[in-house]
Amino acid sequence: MAVTGEETESAATGDMPAYQIRSPSSGLPPGVVMAASPGAMHSPQPNTEEATRKREVRLMKNREAARECRRKKKEYVKCLENRVAVLENQNKTLIEELKALKDIYCHKPE
Repeated sequence: MAVTGEETESAATGDMPAYQIRSPSSGLPPGVVMAASPGAMHSPQPNTEEATRKREVRLMKNREAARECRRKKKEYVKCLENRVAVLENQNKTLIEELKALKDIYCHKPE
């Protein structure tokens, strides 16, 4: 629905102006059709070669991004595995140290 610029005073509302509302088809001359969007008027259908080329470029970029993601994931997993090995060694050392200290303090001569 369209709003016209014509204001009318309404007796019910006092000082508030009222607008007349009419359908958009009544404001257009016969045979005039409004476009859906301004972009639709430039090219109604993209060139199939251009669309194919864009798709191939997009797929190529996607493959490269996926390859890079897999590489980074492998690197991350290797770092985690190295950290696990270091922490396991530290844990083993601390357990041995704790055992040695328990032996010293629990079995001391009186």
